[in-house]
Amino acid sequence: MADDIEEVNSFKGLGICDQLVEACENLGWKTPSKIQVEAIPHALEGKDLIGLAQTGSGKTGAFALPILQALLDAPQAFFACVLSPTRELAIQIAEQFEALGSGIGVKCAVLVGGVDMMQQTIALAKRPHIVVGTPGRLVDHLSNTRGFSLRALKYFVLDEADRLLNEEFEKSIDEILNVIPRERRTYLFSATMTKKVHKLQRACLRNPVKIEAASKYSTVDTLKQQYRFVPAKYKDCYLVYILTEMSGSTSMVFTRTRETTRFLALVLRNLGLRAIPISGQMSQSNRLGALNKFKAGECNILICTDVASRGLDIPSVDMVINYDIPSNSKDYIHRVGRTARAGRSGVAISLVNQYELEWYIQIEKLIKKKLPEYPAQEEEVLLLLERVNESKRISLMKIKESGGTKKRKGGGDDDGEEIDRYKAPKNGKSSKKFKKR
Repeated sequence: MADDIEEVNSFKGLGICDQLVEACENLGWKTPSKIQVEAIPHALEGKDLIGLAQTGSGKTGAFALPILQALLDAPQAFFACVLSPTRELAIQIAEQFEALGSGIGVKCAVLVGGVDMMQQTIALAKRPHIVVGTPGRLVDHLSNTRGFSLRALKYFVLDEADRLLNEEFEKSIDEILNVIPRERRTYLFSATMTKKVHKLQRACLRNPVKIEAASKYSTVDTLKQQYRFVPAKYKDCYLVYILTEMSGSTSMVFTRTRETTRFLALVLRNLGLRAIPISGQMSQSNRLGALNKFKAGECNILICTDVASRGLDIPSVDMVINYDIPSNSKDYIHRVGRTARAGRSGVAISLVNQYELEWYIQIEKLIKKKLPEYPAQEEEVLLLLERVNESKRISLMKIKESGGTKKRKGGGDDDGEEIDRYKAPKNGKSSKKFKKR
């Protein structure tokens, strides 16, 4: 019995070959995660997979290792294609493939928007083994890049599949499915199982093995979750108070719009806090630059929209703050999954104003938990009010001076129009009374 336990506590015991076991060790992967233990043996047997696992649980390794092992047995160009909903996640997946395959000469190409197509065409001409990309850019290359096709593809992976099946990607996914071979292995990975994921399962998987390394919608046990009801006009004060109280921490602050990310970053910087914004409308180089500064510790507060809530593995995040409550409660799972990763502990604090109460109640229903309240004396928090308001005034002036009130075509920068922070969200419902439950 002890031998059996030891077997599943090692990559070798799961059937991974010595070369890849060594690569895992070089990456510091000592023991396989739960999703890897469940998924890898089935994948090595040649089965299609549906993997449901909490974000930060090692999903990439669960599909990358079996693919690389199969590639070793039968090397060929364009062996596998992995699709991701965001550029950053695609880049990260490719980096993991390259790190795991560095000892066996694996070549990857990353096909994402915001980067010159010609550079990517040159990468494809080198006939890489693994193609990782976002759906729209992959379709662009399949349509326009001479000599590139996926007709010989052996493995097809949809990572963060629930989001890939949104309307924005649906047409591209259909086009890709029409030009890849029916005889292939298909892996579908997601933190949440939606009706669309179920529909795709019927459309493109053959007798898949379904693996659930987590309950349907759950957060990890090492995550300390709290909320705080705050009047909308004092929300910025509470944010500054929490960040100051946790000044040594690495934090991600989630907002609803790209305009708010920029505005909040300016407000916090004026108050001496090291904040940097990231949103989907920034150019790719700006997004990666911001992410790298955050990863390197130059800035310890990342202000972001939901573009950063999925798949970005930033292991050192101590705290997630929901400055704006997400209208889709499943997005809460992805946001708070940026902390307490790979067995570490973490804190998630949600600031809930009177317009967001209904959305917050939906989150508690989804995770089946009543969260404790974040403890703070309001009189103490409001000592910051004058300084915060002055910082907001200066930040608005800076935005106006830089032309930030005009929307730029193509949204190539992190500039954007500032919004009235205290209007009710379009879909939010105001509670009649603002009080503790």
